[in-house]
Amino acid sequence: MTEKTVADAVSAYGASLKPKLSNPAIGGAPEDQLRGPLERLVHELAELAKYAAGSVHLVGETSLADIKTRPDFAVTVNNALVGFIEVKQPGKGADPRHFSDPHDKDQWNKLKSLPNLLYTDGNAFSLWQDGVLQGKVVLLDGDVVSSGAKLGAPASLLPLINNFLTWAPIAPPNARRLAEVSARLCRLLRDEVVEQMARGSEGLTALAKDWRKLLFPEADDAQFADGYAQAVTFGLLVARALDIPLTGGIHQAAYELRKTNSLIGTALGLLTDDEANQQALKTSLQTLTRVLNEVNWHTISKDKPEAWLYFYEDFLEVYDNTLRKKTGSYYTPPEVVSAMVRLVDETLRGPLFERHAGLASADVTIADPAVGTGTFLLGVLRHIASTVANDQGEGAVRGSIAAAAQRLVGFELQFGPFAVAQLRLIAEMQTLMKTNDGDLPHVPELRLFITNTLGNPFVEEETLVQVGAVAKSRRDANTIKKTQKITVVIGNPPYKEKAKGRGGWIEAGTKGRPSPMSWWTPPNGWGVGAHAKHLKNLYVYFWRWATWKVFGSGLNASTGLPDKDEEGIVCFISVAGFLNGPGFEKMRDDLRRSCSDIWVVDCSPEGHQPNVPTRVFQGVQQPVCIVLAAKKLAKDNNKPARVRFHALPKGRREEKFKALEQLSFHGTDWEDCLTGWRDPFSPAATGAWSSFPQLSEFFTYNGSGVQPGRTWIIAPDSLSLGSRWESLASEADPDRKEQKFHPHLRDGVPGDKHIRKIVKDAVRGHEHRPGPIIFDRGPVINPIRYGYRTLDRQWIIPDVRVINQLNPTLWNTHSNHQVYLTGVISSITKIRTGNHIHRLCSGLRPL
Repeated sequence: MTEKTVADAVSAYGASLKPKLSNPAIGGAPEDQLRGPLERLVHELAELAKYAAGSVHLVGETSLADIKTRPDFAVTVNNALVGFIEVKQPGKGADPRHFSDPHDKDQWNKLKSLPNLLYTDGNAFSLWQDGVLQGKVVLLDGDVVSSGAKLGAPASLLPLINNFLTWAPIAPPNARRLAEVSARLCRLLRDEVVEQMARGSEGLTALAKDWRKLLFPEADDAQFADGYAQAVTFGLLVARALDIPLTGGIHQAAYELRKTNSLIGTALGLLTDDEANQQALKTSLQTLTRVLNEVNWHTISKDKPEAWLYFYEDFLEVYDNTLRKKTGSYYTPPEVVSAMVRLVDETLRGPLFERHAGLASADVTIADPAVGTGTFLLGVLRHIASTVANDQGEGAVRGSIAAAAQRLVGFELQFGPFAVAQLRLIAEMQTLMKTNDGDLPHVPELRLFITNTLGNPFVEEETLVQVGAVAKSRRDANTIKKTQKITVVIGNPPYKEKAKGRGGWIEAGTKGRPSPMSWWTPPNGWGVGAHAKHLKNLYVYFWRWATWKVFGSGLNASTGLPDKDEEGIVCFISVAGFLNGPGFEKMRDDLRRSCSDIWVVDCSPEGHQPNVPTRVFQGVQQPVCIVLAAKKLAKDNNKPARVRFHALPKGRREEKFKALEQLSFHGTDWEDCLTGWRDPFSPAATGAWSSFPQLSEFFTYNGSGVQPGRTWIIAPDSLSLGSRWESLASEADPDRKEQKFHPHLRDGVPGDKHIRKIVKDAVRGHEHRPGPIIFDRGPVINPIRYGYRTLDRQWIIPDVRVINQLNPTLWNTHSNHQVYLTGVISSITKIRTGNHIHRLCSGLRPL
């Protein structure tokens, strides 16, 4: 019997396809007609590549046009998943980089995360591994539509198929490569969750509902998908770090993980146990388990905790680099952490607290409210180990670390960094507690919690499971927030401006009581209300939580609980706007009343947007500072805290790190700051400069400029504004008119100004039309000159119905004799009727 050849297999493939593809009477998509013959072709080529008959299986998926994350075939060899095949309509080609159809392009952006993927349109075949083309696209000789049995095969076809079938996951050689691999597969899982929820997956929809009840009340489907994907991916990574195999499936791995890490193990099992969910997400879940099972963390890390140091940053860079910006998460350099921990220890040992063991003191509890990957708690453990070894000898370290573990608390909102923190802390404690004989100690249970630090600790929400580690974590965290004394809060709170609505209970409070944040809202009589919007920032919310928890600031007002005399320290590195911004006057007032001493370290003496090599956080352009605020017992609230200031040297970040290493509160290079309750946390001016009047004393108004909220009402000439208005006013379709108006949407509903809004107030000195814009068919209200930017005079429509925030004081006090000063680099303008700037510059902050 003649042995079958590649040419024979391809000829038979072509012969079976021609009648299917050339007959107009056969329905269905052309690519669907390829599936059966293609499956037979792959089986025959596998046998020609010496694979045993029946060892290769193609598991076909139902062809659904709206599913982009599930290829047409999953391929197994000896029951082990090796890759996927995506089938396209004949004529499309097999190079997805050149696809023009939006569906195909979007699908490729998702599928390129797969480690082994074969693309084919029947005529062409290409192999992609981790999104990279392997070799060249292989083209058959002829066309599957018309060639029939004459279809020929190039010599490169069989090697390509063999390469595809012989794929096996390669253990990542280092932590960065593992982060990249994990991130790509996590991203695919996230996309698959989003897609399945859009298709109405009952299991995932129900799970998302429970997820919101327990952990993330405001999470939309996309945020749930992100949380789900990270929780599963990092759950599997933790399992491998603990040498738990994944060959038995995720369910078995979760069961084993619960024995050593109940929270992550329970979450992993809870998210993946449902059979329907596993089927819906099988492309990504099967690939994840296949790839991550090869991970040998001991080889990658060499059993050193620092291998995890940059892991989450590397992960986010590939997974979703915008996520870090959205959450305001930035990795804190170890040099900064070490300095902050040392300064806290120095303060505890000093006269304010007289804890001679510093952070190692038995009555000192330390919390990081945004623990991230655990860098600050690691720094605390290392400092305790070092000081105990110096003070008592190496033999005392194991006991001190075991005791310290019960006094360290960490809160984190995201599963990814939470899992990394657990791994780093476990590895670090094993290292610090190891004895000379190499005996590996039992690591005490960590007090790390998945929770929203800013959430309401006084409300028990419905739980994801009636009794379980995830629900227990939330309850235990709330108990700590409600009742446990915290001596030190230390960390790097997330930065996110315009964070209104993201401050949880700290921002919203309890019904019938002022919120903790209202304690820092400046009274109307202070005249700085226009700047209070800058309090709506995540880092400010965390500052407020820390002062509420450690100092008891506003405790009775916000909760009804009796105020108590507390002592403690808050030490944060954060952006520096609160040091001197007018919107933060009440915050500074409260800190001066609550605290005994405050130290400020200016980490950005170069100012705003310094050169990147000079930045402590290279991705942050705002000035940052370290502030340590300390309160001793029996502090007199009528005596302001002593505030001292020190600026790090200008220059490269390495020079700043060296200066931080030498910094001590006992040094002489600290300057005393202003002493007024609301004064900036900055040194007083000296010499003749201190006798000069402040700029604000020359002006009757100190606040924001006009905030139009939409750019179409501003133009370099008035004729353009007239044309734009005419286009808006003449539009008969209400929906199109709304779109042209560009309303701001709040939860999908137009907010602030919109075409149906009736505005009673007028712009002083200009025509007022009380009716809503939807019915207005008249000409534009006469535009006027407007200072859009420094030396950029444009025109604006002075219509209160189209300007989001008018700031009436500016309009009501305007005259030809008025002068305006804007910006840090100042622009001074005198107003003249008709041909000069009419209002404050919109883009800079007025003084």
